[in-house]
Amino acid sequence: MKIVVTAGGTMGHINPALAIIDEFKKRENNLEVIYIGTHNRMEKDIIPKKGYTYVPIEIYGFSKNIIQDFKNIFLIQKAVKTCKELFHKEKPDVVIGVGGYVTYPVLKAAHEMHIKTFIHEQNSLPGKSNRMISKYADLIGVTFLESKKYLKTKGKIVYTGHPCGAWAREMKEKNKTTLGFSKNKKLITVVAGSLGSGSLNEKFKNYFKNTKQTDYEVAYITGKSLYESFTKDTILPDYVKVFPYMEELPGLLKISDVVISRAGAGSLSEILALEIPSIIIPSPYVANNHQYYNAKELSDKNCVYLLEEKELNNENISKSIEKVLKDVDYRTQMKIAMQKEDTKASATMIYNEIKEMLK
Repeated sequence: MKIVVTAGGTMGHINPALAIIDEFKKRENNLEVIYIGTHNRMEKDIIPKKGYTYVPIEIYGFSKNIIQDFKNIFLIQKAVKTCKELFHKEKPDVVIGVGGYVTYPVLKAAHEMHIKTFIHEQNSLPGKSNRMISKYADLIGVTFLESKKYLKTKGKIVYTGHPCGAWAREMKEKNKTTLGFSKNKKLITVVAGSLGSGSLNEKFKNYFKNTKQTDYEVAYITGKSLYESFTKDTILPDYVKVFPYMEELPGLLKISDVVISRAGAGSLSEILALEIPSIIIPSPYVANNHQYYNAKELSDKNCVYLLEEKELNNENISKSIEKVLKDVDYRTQMKIAMQKEDTKASATMIYNEIKEMLK
């Protein structure tokens, strides 16, 4: 079997794409994978290291720069032509798009060549690319049911959940003492996505400086590029340990009693899969404010505690931690709600739906 996968720009798109590829690898003895991504973003380095054939195309997201956007129209046309030439040569069975503006010309080319297509939408409020290409898709998988009303398609839409949840469950848990934490104290992990958040870092730095307690410990992940600015000339209480980045993050989440996180779809899928009580602070700086809608859908179902960044101050941080960490009944209710929402075998469902589509 030969599949083309396209996704790019952020780990929020790349990781679910890799999870889907892994599922195909488990089930197809003679699988060939061709990955189409951008020429200048993180997938260009990540994917070749995985051993997959990588095809870069030059394309950019639309902006308010008229000259750049005009140029991008021609780049999209060029990319469609490049993809058609590739598909004519390689004859893939299916083209799978998992988000990011790079997917648009790839799916458009596949549609025009009558190659079956599948797209996966991770967020409650779909991104521009998936909204535009949904009309070309033969099959669409969604993480949130709310997404359906924004996607216009003649194809089938299925609720698959997010394929990264299974990754989280399979990951080995980390050792508390190896990381420098006490075996007997509760642990809170604070993480704002793979890149971190300067605004959250400043809010929590102020909170830690003004909060003295010994009830719990904190693993604070700043983001690689923000670690130096966070720790420079800063003395934090002993209960806080700071890390620039954490490889295999779900392994840390497994030993955490509470996670404080942004509302990226991948992060939420891991939280649901591991059933960790959480405080979710959506980033207000992302396209279409989609993280808020991700968090709001789960908050309405009592799966997460929603705290908006505009409300983030020392008092509200303390209040939310007190509620989620120490209110036993509330924690139990959250876990029950999460069990109802988590799609245990999302990647398997996606594989099965695609195979059915190809019959």
